[in-house]
Amino acid sequence: MANLTSVLNQLQQERNRLAQQIENINRAISALKGTSNKRMGRTISAAGRARIAAAQRARWAKASGQKIVSINARRRHKISAPALADIRAAQRARWAKWRRQRKTS
Repeated sequence: MANLTSVLNQLQQERNRLAQQIENINRAISALKGTSNKRMGRTISAAGRARIAAAQRARWAKASGQKIVSINARRRHKISAPALADIRAAQRARWAKWRRQRKTS
């Protein structure tokens, strides 16, 4: 009878140990599920992405034997001051028209 009791105690201890391990595994799985859908780290600016892309293009050009284009050569052109003034005036006129229509409605 004492032998049966000790076997029963050992089985219960083994069951408790396995239950604790399963609980630890469940916690690890839930932690991994929680972090896999989230974006971690910092975002990169458009200028940073452009520099990275230009550097990669330069590496590919060098590898394929083509002329290497400068990273700074791909800058956008600035709008001239008179053109920018025209755009601003047109936008002010659009807003004024919208406000007049809204006021009469």
